[in-house]
Amino acid sequence: MKKLTILTGAGISAESGIKTFRDGDGLWENHSITDVASPEGWRKDRALVLEFYNQRRRQLHEVEPNEAHRLLAELEKHFEVQIITQNIDDLHERAGSTNILHLHFW
Repeated sequence: MKKLTILTGAGISAESGIKTFRDGDGLWENHSITDVASPEGWRKDRALVLEFYNQRRRQLHEVEPNEAHRLLAELEKHFEVQIITQNIDDLHERAGSTNILHLHFW
């Protein structure tokens, strides 16, 4: 079976309604990255950091995988698929993809 590697990021989940960080109305518009995504921010205001990420987790209960997620899962019928994503959501898994690497870096 042929192998296929797919790289995804925020754009694929935006269609499902998950806000991206860098768009004009993105998540960084309301928060400084250092306030909610750094060791310094954690030491300064743990409640703010926790609430920021808890909002992201709550939103996952309100969204569904979109057509792109489902089509990538369908590719597994024809290819050995490896998805590498920067996303912290589980929409690839919920769409049925089985070989996903969540890769996060700064």
